[in-house]
Amino acid sequence: MAKFSFSGHDTFPCRQFWLKKGYDFVKAKKSFNSEDAVIDLGVGKNMVSAIRFWMRAMGILDTEDQLTDFATHLLDDEGWDPYLEDEMSLWLLHYNLVKKGLASSYNLIFNELRREKIEFNKNTYLGFLKRKAEQIKTFQVNEKTISDDFGVLIKMYIRSDSKVKEDIFQGLFTELDLVKPLGKRGEELYSIENKERDELPEALFLYIILDNCGTESSSISISTIEQNHNNVTSVLAISRTSLANKLEQISKNYDYVNYSDHAGIKELQIKRQVSPLEILNHYYAN
Repeated sequence: MAKFSFSGHDTFPCRQFWLKKGYDFVKAKKSFNSEDAVIDLGVGKNMVSAIRFWMRAMGILDTEDQLTDFATHLLDDEGWDPYLEDEMSLWLLHYNLVKKGLASSYNLIFNELRREKIEFNKNTYLGFLKRKAEQIKTFQVNEKTISDDFGVLIKMYIRSDSKVKEDIFQGLFTELDLVKPLGKRGEELYSIENKERDELPEALFLYIILDNCGTESSSISISTIEQNHNNVTSVLAISRTSLANKLEQISKNYDYVNYSDHAGIKELQIKRQVSPLEILNHYYAN
């Protein structure tokens, strides 16, 4: 990541219907800079900026505020899952959020911090960023901005204890069981633990692997899948056993994929060129 960003959301976590609202808004050729945006989106002025930010951060908008192909496939009224009813859709958005790095904390925490610290909190993250800033000299740490950003990340993944039960007030990824609170020891601690996650679809794994490693690769080493940033082990927080089980299932269910474990060399062999979007089209069609 050449550039780091820890603001833009105005301290609002992304909410359940914001991406669909934003998608329909942009598709209707409306502008986030318009005075009518508050009325059209039905939110406050600062929330308008937050919706735009999260749409960019999750790959719904490009840098020119144009809808992406992924956005149209997912959120159009005739798309895969416009109201995000399938948990697979949330995992895809989480993956985009981590990989794109526009909201840098998600990329840094899932790819780097949790490899250093099994348990972490806001102060742990601040210390990590200060060391990183000292090493690469490309950004400075503003403690207030980082603290606010970390608070938003926690709200994105952990359901609030508030008595307000409506899902509209919860962060988008609270159902994914990724970030776990560990109780207070001076300050709240959290963990992102590698788990089995056997319930996740094979299509999600294969999509992420091919999206990271390229569609022209004829073979992908398992060490690459386990160790590379933004790949399934980092983004989905899965155990090595679960990864092996998923790769075996992929090999059985996709005739163009073979999971090989020969002479201690483990790799995924792709027998034909396939588009990651093809995998998602097939998943949602079924």
